[in-house]
Amino acid sequence: MAEEPVYAPDQLKPGNRKWARRGALGSAVIILMYFWGNHEGNTENIFLVLTALALVGAVIADAVLRRNGLKANDQ
Repeated sequence: MAEEPVYAPDQLKPGNRKWARRGALGSAVIILMYFWGNHEGNTENIFLVLTALALVGAVIADAVLRRNGLKANDQ
């Protein structure tokens, strides 16, 4: 018992998955809107696309893992 970590009840409460997915997809859209910035060259464009794809990929991976039962459905 002495070796188990002490948690506050807030640390164990899961977040709202629907709002997290919406936030990630909204952030990806906002990141892609930076294409119309005042930059030259494609280095920034590649970084923006890869970041947006990573966010969308994380949302898709989460949905697939939860549907297949490989990730806990805590809500």
